[in-house]
Amino acid sequence: MSVVTEAPPVERHGGAPAGERRWWLEIFAVSLAGILLEVAYTRIISFKLFYYYTYLIIGLALLGIGSGGVIVALSERVRRAPTSLVLRVSMLAAAAAIGVGYLVIAAVPLDSFALWRYGTLASLTNLGWLLLICVTLCLPFIGIGVVIATLFGRAPERIGSLYFADLLGAGLACLVIVYLILWFGPVFAVFCSALILALVALRLAVLDTGVGRPVAGVLSAVLLAGTVGHAALPDPRVEEAKQVPRRADVSRWSPIFRVDVENIGDDVRLLYHDGLPGSAIYRWDGTRADLARFRFERDARSLPFALLGRPPGSTLVIGAAGGHEILASLYHGARRIVAVELNPVTHDLVTRRYADWDGRIAERPDVRYLNGDGRTYLARSRSRYTLVWYPAPDSYAAMNASTAGAFVLSESYLYTAEAIRESLERLSPQGVVVTQFGEVDFERKPNRTSRYVATARRALADLGVRDPRRHLLVATTPTRFGSSALATIVVSRDALSPGAVQRFVDQVGRLPGGRLVYAPGVAVEATKPARIVTAPTDRLAAIYREDGFDVGPITDDGPFFWHFRPFREVLGGYLGSLRTADREDTVGERVLVLLLGVAALLAAVLLLLPFVTIRRTWAEMPAKGLSAVYFLGLGLGFMLYEITLIQRLTLFLGYPTYSLTVTLASLLIFLGLGALWSERLVHRARRLLGPLAAAIVVLGAFYLWGLPPLTDALLDRGLPVRVVTAFVAIAPLGLCLGLFMPFGLGAVAALSPRHAREYVAWGWAVNGFASVIGSVLTTILAMNFGFSTVLVVAVMVYGVAIVALRALFDLLPAARPA
Repeated sequence: MSVVTEAPPVERHGGAPAGERRWWLEIFAVSLAGILLEVAYTRIISFKLFYYYTYLIIGLALLGIGSGGVIVALSERVRRAPTSLVLRVSMLAAAAAIGVGYLVIAAVPLDSFALWRYGTLASLTNLGWLLLICVTLCLPFIGIGVVIATLFGRAPERIGSLYFADLLGAGLACLVIVYLILWFGPVFAVFCSALILALVALRLAVLDTGVGRPVAGVLSAVLLAGTVGHAALPDPRVEEAKQVPRRADVSRWSPIFRVDVENIGDDVRLLYHDGLPGSAIYRWDGTRADLARFRFERDARSLPFALLGRPPGSTLVIGAAGGHEILASLYHGARRIVAVELNPVTHDLVTRRYADWDGRIAERPDVRYLNGDGRTYLARSRSRYTLVWYPAPDSYAAMNASTAGAFVLSESYLYTAEAIRESLERLSPQGVVVTQFGEVDFERKPNRTSRYVATARRALADLGVRDPRRHLLVATTPTRFGSSALATIVVSRDALSPGAVQRFVDQVGRLPGGRLVYAPGVAVEATKPARIVTAPTDRLAAIYREDGFDVGPITDDGPFFWHFRPFREVLGGYLGSLRTADREDTVGERVLVLLLGVAALLAAVLLLLPFVTIRRTWAEMPAKGLSAVYFLGLGLGFMLYEITLIQRLTLFLGYPTYSLTVTLASLLIFLGLGALWSERLVHRARRLLGPLAAAIVVLGAFYLWGLPPLTDALLDRGLPVRVVTAFVAIAPLGLCLGLFMPFGLGAVAALSPRHAREYVAWGWAVNGFASVIGSVLTTILAMNFGFSTVLVVAVMVYGVAIVALRALFDLLPAARPA
């Protein structure tokens, strides 16, 4: 790039000017550490608080990095300091902030529901704790942002190669973080990220003559001790709605959730999933006689077998957890049982740690207990099953976590129309699909049951069933959790026989507190689920949306099963306090709206407002509006693409963490290659905008219409084939998107040679602002309109960005193309 910039101070090492340094190791290291820290904290905060706070982590990381860019732009002292000194101080500050910050976050209490008791001391106190958590999480990323912005601003002619090293570090972090969490836990990953920063700072202190060696050495030693001895560090204090056993038999992290095992009696080991009761492992001596003590005939688990009227030839249990449904299947005479459990820690506990305790259930010849994603296993299976059983895949957590609002914003690909249809297609003649999960308040809002019945109607219609009334059964039974109920929904591809219906009705009557909600030909109360089963198609939409809830069917394109309150309802009542009984009602949506508002406000204050303090420089920077549109488009468009692709590949790769890491690794690595490629293409940047626009449209169309058939066709292949396919499918997008940031930063630097650093930092800050709000806004859009719409919006946003970039190029003198 032919860009004239103010020369940075000359730094020397061994007689060679420091300007000759490439700084690739430093930017690689800070990016590696940043992604390790960000992903590790998503796990820690999910355990400490709830799933939906992970959006907060993404936003705060981007906010901190952007704020670092602003500091570089506005601080005369930073701009005039030697590059090595800026990097050393920033890395040491970030490393120290990570170490101290974890201890603060671990100790801070929080009751997220108390935030909405407006006007109370508890509301103000918890808001203060939440802000403290936000600041603590953000601080380390400010130091990382200073390093990145300093290197980008002082070497705009090498932005492509620096950007490549930056994204290569991020891509490597994506590849290793899952295994670090699984093998050592997220606390180890947090301190490992701090140690990386401290060691790189120590290296710079050793190479250069100057202060900082003792500080860097001591800090590195302390962080090394914290990394090696991470097991001795305090556990995060969980929020008020959660609990963790004080004396757990086992406490282990996984990329999905943390598992704590509590001894609650001679016969039961209770498993907590991220601080909520999630499942249990029961003592069994391995004999059929010992199964009688579980009294399965008085349990809701008896309903599928009573309905069938005979021992099922083959049973598929999706969400096997501690194996209690396997025991129920054995008790009822199932001849072959396939059980699939997602969490590798739970699978390991059943098959190894508690194998003697549970009668070595996984080693029986009539049982296959597998670790994997149940939906993917079902899609790849060619077997036929008499019973496909979803026995509360969320288990106890379906009642506990939903009561606390934990699942509202999480996606569930087990409950979509496509999942039900695939389950029905795997049934043998007269086989059934049975799903069970908890209801918080069935009398007032049977939302889960209603939505599942609505989704089952959609799936049956897709299979050509015109009258769903003889294909569905619904009942509830009490649970140990007070007013909550366990709903049982039966779906059959074939019309249910009168004998099967009668056996189901009779068994419901035998269960203590059993209640029949719907059965064909049986008079029942006109509850909402029953009305959804029997209503004409033209009346369904009105029933779905009554009572202020929306329980319409969900698909893979918008799999937010637990999201019942429309955002218009949430916004309309946002200023009103919430009642304790309504923890699941609008809490998650309120948090998401709050995070969007806080992210937008903090990003505007920390990233954009400070530029007002440099009025003269600000006034001399041309085309600020155009550049703002461009960098806003890049930040928002990238987040729209990233989150959508992660979601679209979850089912294909069969494991949520595989989708996250493969998608991010491919995007980041090929973004880096695209950025490196940009250095050769910079003089043809104007002419490339047309082909780039066409490529974005073609790729968007491919991901919208071409990717689903491709992944469906390869779903039965081995994991290596699927990983390579996903990696390669994303690669062209990464290469194309990788050109945009170097082209844009080079253009604004060339527009204002005297203030190239400030303008580069401005572009970085605006991009960070858009990314901060984009991480939350993308989820809101997906919840309202589906991921396909989000993908279309991503293409449109990049189209606007390309138009803005062309206008920026038109303002450049011919001698300075970009």
